[in-house]
Amino acid sequence: MEPSSTDGRVDEKVVKSPPTKVILKHGQELEEEQDQLAEHQPLEQEDLNFERWKRRPIPRRTLHQKIADLKKYLWNAETNEFMGRSGKSWSLILLFYAGLYVFLAAMFGGCLFCLMWSISPYHPTYNDRVMPPGMTMAPHLEGHEIVFNASERKSWKKYARSMDEFLRPYNDGAQERKNIRCTHETYFMQDDLEESAERKACQFKRSWLGDCSGMHDPHYGYSQGRPCILLRMNRILGYLPGQGKPINVTCGVKKGPPEALGEIQFFPKSIFDMKYYPYYGKLRHVNYSSPVVAVRFAGVQYDTHIQVQCKLNGKGIVNDSPTDRYLGSVTFSFDVGA
Repeated sequence: MEPSSTDGRVDEKVVKSPPTKVILKHGQELEEEQDQLAEHQPLEQEDLNFERWKRRPIPRRTLHQKIADLKKYLWNAETNEFMGRSGKSWSLILLFYAGLYVFLAAMFGGCLFCLMWSISPYHPTYNDRVMPPGMTMAPHLEGHEIVFNASERKSWKKYARSMDEFLRPYNDGAQERKNIRCTHETYFMQDDLEESAERKACQFKRSWLGDCSGMHDPHYGYSQGRPCILLRMNRILGYLPGQGKPINVTCGVKKGPPEALGEIQFFPKSIFDMKYYPYYGKLRHVNYSSPVVAVRFAGVQYDTHIQVQCKLNGKGIVNDSPTDRYLGSVTFSFDVGA
């Protein structure tokens, strides 16, 4: 029996039907892959030989090969490259770094200009945390000890030389040429002048130090066993010591028998006159000379080790700091021999 035309059309439809589709839970349709995954085949014996997979050693290059590679790196004639870069590449990178460093230099210069423009060279912008003044002395000591024998010049010569250097700016001739003679006993205020104007300074002559000036006794008493020391208060810009009253100096024995120190003499007197303050800085107070108090120990006992402390006394002065031995005082040892 001949198949009906209806069956033929059904078969054609079956042959031409699209590939099977899988419908997911969310309604998405995916076509199944036409090719089947290849099945895993068993490993051959030669695949299990791991020796063949080991890294083979790189043959060592000779010196000539290294030199040839270096020459090629420095200049490649085939590509016209210098050190791996063409002329255009070198030009671009040099231009980039030149612009970068010019920008950084301009930014640094601008910041520095703004900083210098905003501050004054004559006085600090902020000085509300200024410490009380310290004190320095001459001769300059190593180990804070004055040890010598009066009869041995070699033992005290270094102290006399240090005193000479300390007092050289106070020579009478230099003071008369540069500074003015002041007779008032109050602060020498010069705030009404222009900020950049030079301030005048009062004279402090070396001859005023009497027996400790080195003019009558060039040995400053060391050859007689009656040594001198020089005390000077540290400079603080704009500082008014004593709050209207002079700062005075006292010296005494800190360790040792008190009677071993003997008589103490002060030149020209035991105070720092207010007429030398305030200090306006080295740019405006060009010829300023800090006042000095000379102390002579006229009765030091021989062969007695004592520790001496000289300190400032007055309002706003700190002289008993446990951490800074030069804040408002100086401490040193005496050991004088015949």
